[in-house]
Amino acid sequence: MKDLPPTATLRAFEVATRHTTFTSASEELHVTQSAVSHQLKNLEEIWGLQLFQRGKSLSLTPAGAALAPIVREFFMNLEATLSDLREQKGRVRLKVSTTYSFALKWLLPRLPSLSQQHPEILVTLETTDKAINFSSAEADVAIRFGNGNYPALYSEFMFREQIFPVASPDLLKRFGMPRTPAELLRYPLLTRDGADLVPKWEAWFQHVGLGISTLKESVRFADTNMTIEAALLGQGIALARSGHVETEISDGSLVRLFDVPLPSPVAYYFVCPKGIEAQPHIVSFRNWLLTESGKAQQGY
Repeated sequence: MKDLPPTATLRAFEVATRHTTFTSASEELHVTQSAVSHQLKNLEEIWGLQLFQRGKSLSLTPAGAALAPIVREFFMNLEATLSDLREQKGRVRLKVSTTYSFALKWLLPRLPSLSQQHPEILVTLETTDKAINFSSAEADVAIRFGNGNYPALYSEFMFREQIFPVASPDLLKRFGMPRTPAELLRYPLLTRDGADLVPKWEAWFQHVGLGISTLKESVRFADTNMTIEAALLGQGIALARSGHVETEISDGSLVRLFDVPLPSPVAYYFVCPKGIEAQPHIVSFRNWLLTESGKAQQGY
């Protein structure tokens, strides 16, 4: 990094890129006009590049325009990181990756409990439906939805959900309460596009002993939360996983139809790179998470 100039010189360059004169740049920096001019000339000598066209007003050369956003991003990142570190005040940041629907419906409502038990842990939630590879830019730990086959990672089973139909009281008032699973075939059924991990009506009907060829679909959704929201609006019956409708079942805004247990073929697992699972803050988070998972599993 032999071409890296002093920070003050870089700062003078960054400020000057946002001004049209040395005078206005010097006012922001609280130094003299000549000091700004000297620092920029010194920077041009260090890099061997002309950065500004000097005249009645300052303008960037192509080289200056190429370097300006890089230098500006450096200062923005530095400021943001320093602010973040000051805010933590001895707390340990833990980046947790999971799916958006799981974070919203299951994890987020439980996080106040973590804060009470472990105020030293500052959780950052990263949500994605894609598997992560724990690169430095991603997460420290993750909650994955699958079959538990993670040979390159440390993993622990959390819980397995039940799958069942749910409907709003308004829809049941309009269509009536179905007395048998077969009667659901005359109702608008909400379906979800996606991978094999998504609950399928065909599998549920097969589980209750009904073979079906076609469904009376209402709308097909690409997102779990949209499917549940449509059910809440009375647009149809959704096939839900228990962890995603806890609140709605509890407050009566959705009604579970038929007490037919159908365990999800996939479950939730805590995963992290091997070797870091023994770090104190990760042990604390993992123990809390498994305790909450155990409570949830009993309820399901």
